Amino acid sequence: MLTNDVIYTFILICQICIGVMANSLLFIIYTYTFLTEPHLKKPIDSIFMHLTVVNISTIMIRSIPELMSSFGIKDLFDDIGCQTFLYVSRVIRGLSICTTFLLSVCQAITISPSHSKWARLKSKLSAWIFPSLLFFWVINMLIYTLILKTVKARLNFTVVGQGYVNAYCQSRKPIAHEARSFISIIVIHDVVFLALMIWSSLYLVWILYRHHRRAQHIQTSSLSSKMSPENKAIYTILLLVFCFVFFYLSNNCLTLYGYYASEKNSRLEGIGGILSSCYPTFCPFFLMKHNKIILKLTSILSNMRMTFCPRAFSG
Repeated sequence: MLTNDVIYTFILICQICIGVMANSLLFIIYTYTFLTEPHLKKPIDSIFMHLTVVNISTIMIRSIPELMSSFGIKDLFDDIGCQTFLYVSRVIRGLSICTTFLLSVCQAITISPSHSKWARLKSKLSAWIFPSLLFFWVINMLIYTLILKTVKARLNFTVVGQGYVNAYCQSRKPIAHEARSFISIIVIHDVVFLALMIWSSLYLVWILYRHHRRAQHIQTSSLSSKMSPENKAIYTILLLVFCFVFFYLSNNCLTLYGYYASEKNSRLEGIGGILSSCYPTFCPFFLMKHNKIILKLTSILSNMRMTFCPRAFSG
C-alpha cells in the first residue's frame, strides 16, 4: 500500500471501531434505562435510540465496502448487490436527516415557554414520536425505490461522463426526465427537513439568549453560573445539528463534484463516505456528555482509581 492508502485505510478502521462501539454502548445504555430505570427515561430518549441504530447502519454500510476495496478485494457486488447497497445507504442517509430534524423539533417543543403556541404540543409529544419515525421509514423507502434501476456493478476501472461511481458500482445511463424528477424529489426532501432543522435550532438559540438575559438579573453568582439540565440538552442538540449540517453540506458538495466530473475517481467517493460517517461517529460522544448513567459510571471509575491508586493522586 502507498502512504495515502495506509492513512485512508487507518481512518476507515478507526471510524468503524470507534463509531460502532460508541453508538452500541449508547444504545445499550438507553435500552437499560428503558427496562430498569423508568424514572430516568424521557420521551426524547426513543429518538436517541433510533439515531444510534441509524448511525451504526451508516458507518457499516458506507465504510465496510470502501475498506474491502482498500484491501484489494474485487467484485464484491453484482448488479443486485449494488442496487441493494445504494438503496439501503440512501434510505439510511434519509433517516439520518429526518431523525436529527425530529430531535431538534422535539427539543424545541420541550423547552418552549408555557405561554407559547408550542406548549400545547408537549402533552402529545410522546404519542407522536413512534408514528413520526415510522412515517420517516416509509417515506424514505418509497422515495429511494427509484434508485434500484439506476445502478449496476462496475465492470471497467475507467468510467467517464456524468453519473455515480464508487469502488464496486456505477450508475446506468440515466433517462433525462426520470433523472430530473428523481433529483428534484431528493432535493425537496433534503431542503425541507434541513430548513426545518435549522429553524428549530435558531428557536433553541433564541431560548438560550432569553435565558441568558434573565440570568444577568440574578445576583447570586452560584445560581447564574450553574447550567440547568434543560440548557445542557439544548447545547447538545445544537452541537448535533451543527455537526450534521457541516458534514452533510461537505459530503454533498463532494458528491456533486464527483457526479458531474468527466473523469471518475473512486477514491473521491471513498472520501465522501468518510465525511458521511463523521457525524454518526462523533454523535454518540455529544450524547454521552450529559447522560446521567454515563456520568454515574465515570464517577464510579474515578472513585475506583482514587481507591486503588491513592499515591498517583496524592502526588
